[in-house]
Amino acid sequence: MAQINSKVLFLTTSPRSPEKMIPEIELLVSHFKGHQWNHDTQIAFMELLKEENFFHGTGENDPAFSARDRITRGPKSLGFINLKPTIQLTPAGEALLSSKFRDEVFLRQLLKFQLPSPYHKLGNGAAHFCIKPYLELLRLVRTLGTLKFVELQLFGMQLTDWHNFDTIVKKIEKFRVDLINNKGIYKQFISQYAINETKVVYADEISKGNLKTRECNDKSINKFIATKISNMRDYADACFRYLRITGMVNVSHIGKSLSIVPERIADVDFILNNVDRNPISFKTENEYLQYIGNNVEPKLLTDDKDLLITKIKTYYPSVKIDKSLDIVALKDKLAIIRAKALAINLANQQKDIKDYKQYDDIQCVYEQIKTSKLYDAPLLLEWNTWRAMTMLDSGNIKANLNFDNSGKPMSTAAGNMPDIICDYGDFDLSVEVTMSSGQRQYEMEGEPVARHLGKLKAKTGKPTFCLFIAPQISEAAISHFYALHNINIKLYGGKSIIVPLPLDVFQKMLEDSYKAIYTPDANMVRKLFDYSQKVSANSNDETEWYSKIIDAAQDWLNI
Repeated sequence: MAQINSKVLFLTTSPRSPEKMIPEIELLVSHFKGHQWNHDTQIAFMELLKEENFFHGTGENDPAFSARDRITRGPKSLGFINLKPTIQLTPAGEALLSSKFRDEVFLRQLLKFQLPSPYHKLGNGAAHFCIKPYLELLRLVRTLGTLKFVELQLFGMQLTDWHNFDTIVKKIEKFRVDLINNKGIYKQFISQYAINETKVVYADEISKGNLKTRECNDKSINKFIATKISNMRDYADACFRYLRITGMVNVSHIGKSLSIVPERIADVDFILNNVDRNPISFKTENEYLQYIGNNVEPKLLTDDKDLLITKIKTYYPSVKIDKSLDIVALKDKLAIIRAKALAINLANQQKDIKDYKQYDDIQCVYEQIKTSKLYDAPLLLEWNTWRAMTMLDSGNIKANLNFDNSGKPMSTAAGNMPDIICDYGDFDLSVEVTMSSGQRQYEMEGEPVARHLGKLKAKTGKPTFCLFIAPQISEAAISHFYALHNINIKLYGGKSIIVPLPLDVFQKMLEDSYKAIYTPDANMVRKLFDYSQKVSANSNDETEWYSKIIDAAQDWLNI
């Protein structure tokens, strides 16, 4: 049972992306269902998890703690897992692993999450909590039309009691007016506003000198305020990600804001009008588990047959509806309609990309990624590189992404495969991207990249290479990929031809393709990797090899 001493809204932040829960829950129940959740099983779970491609952590310092962090914060708090007396899936957990409508499963669980609860007791230092956080934050987005990340961070996190909803709305409206009237530098304005709001929220602690923060001996007020602002930023980021998984909201990565998906406005209004805002009182954890683990409550608009038919007719008037179909069949039909619409949308995008109509936008997004101007830069880097590879040549390019109905990236898909796969007929190319740098880049990406490449080789039976792109390439990654050129490793399907390129060099390759009077073909793509293999065999060390690869990439059409 967690005790909350927070003065701001408490939300689950682990795993950072809610999609990660699905393979981790599958791993847990497949190996430990019916076992006690104790120190031994926690360590054993982490040992298994570290070997999975979808996990990017290490859990080495305290594996048992890391396991508890992964399982109790998200899966247990949202009612997918029961850990007492033994590890079991709840009905909601079973639905998460088996349902075709996982967005609905997540939505129901988020709407039920409440504070306080038998899972989350309030400490003496906590604010007064009386809220279903995700319900009220969804209401905040609907009420304001759009909700920027900074507004969620500074004001949405203050919404610990739903009775203060109107007060928070007024604070955001005042902030927007103040921002319009601000004549100074934007970052300085936001920074000072954040400091002022934090001082108000933590006025009692500041007046009493209770300024110590966890795992830090610095008791200065500046450190205290900076830590609290950072914590609110982490909670706001988690909220963005968890609301996005429901399919109810759009995320503007450039504007860093949330808005309701137009097609889902009726769904949101149904929720806001029908889900009770008050947390429910429970006497025991078991009572709460029966509530939070239920897979059919609360009722959604799509659970009402007449409303569902009306919804389909409203947004897809040309589609014929058989009113004799049951709810599940109607939901299946809606899913098929949306999938077809998405396929058409993506096909149109790819046509524009191949015609170089999105060249300027692709380069612009890369520049914004490098200057940290976008929300969720890792996701945008993967999506934009899919667009870039589509534009670069004539291959069949597939991204390992989840797209929303408008064709915008919603999240990365499950691991265990490359970020992007390019099928060039006679050979394949995997493309891996990362925002990480330094030693962490090597630790997170080195082995998984080679493993993904090896699995793709085994699957297709064709010559397969890999392009590795990051804003900056670490020395450790260069050394690792150079070595793999020359070592025959059975696990990776032999020698691994992985070419690492800094983002600015890859942008130069795009520029060359754009300026060329012809469309580069697959043979031109392959030449870079054949050259890399040849150079690695004749270089004295990784530095010489890498220098020659960079030079070749910047003139790749003439290799």
